[in-house]
Amino acid sequence: MKTEIYCLSIRMQRYNCYLIKEEGIVMVDAGNSMAVKKLLKTLDSLSINPRDISLLFLTHGHIDHVCSANDFKNLTGCQVAVNYREKDWVEKGLVSVPPGVNPWGKACSALGTVLSPFMKFTGTPVDIPLEDTEYSLESYGIHGRIIHTPGHTSGSMSLLLDTGDAFVGDLAVNGLPLRIGPGMPEVGEDADTIKDNWRLLLSNGVEKIYPGHGKQFDANILRRYL
Repeated sequence: MKTEIYCLSIRMQRYNCYLIKEEGIVMVDAGNSMAVKKLLKTLDSLSINPRDISLLFLTHGHIDHVCSANDFKNLTGCQVAVNYREKDWVEKGLVSVPPGVNPWGKACSALGTVLSPFMKFTGTPVDIPLEDTEYSLESYGIHGRIIHTPGHTSGSMSLLLDTGDAFVGDLAVNGLPLRIGPGMPEVGEDADTIKDNWRLLLSNGVEKIYPGHGKQFDANILRRYL
């Protein structure tokens, strides 16, 4: 069984979406219209039919991760999954701004709060409101599972493949605007809970982190901060 991972990196906005292909195909997170266009180009280059994508997993409900979920759903016919706590954010197009965990993060959060009334996106129905318990992806042809990893938001979740690859959203990031280099996001609900879930990832045998912002990195880097 071969695992193929494709990063749909939108450099201007500095965020990532991912395409995971094993026996089936799953998407992780949804950016803006640029992400949709990039997905179509990637699928075309791989001779993959968009309708072969069976699931769009949203790591959490912030706008930069869910903005085009409705477009992805219409394009692929996939199911949409997000933690039940953030289901309304996705379905109603609600913009939530997390607090900062340090002075720079607090400044980013304050700016986000000012700009949030001008941020709009089209909501989309959530087919699978994920609970905090482990959710297997075997039925989607993916050898892995989704686990609850709060800290950035209370509903944040991560996708762990049996290969040791983990798609974590903003539980850890690797680059501007949230930080320089891999580690703690500058904004989030609780830094200690984030670190607790880094330990959880490592105890689950995670070897490589695929963040929502920045390039993938060795999971052992997180040990430096624990």
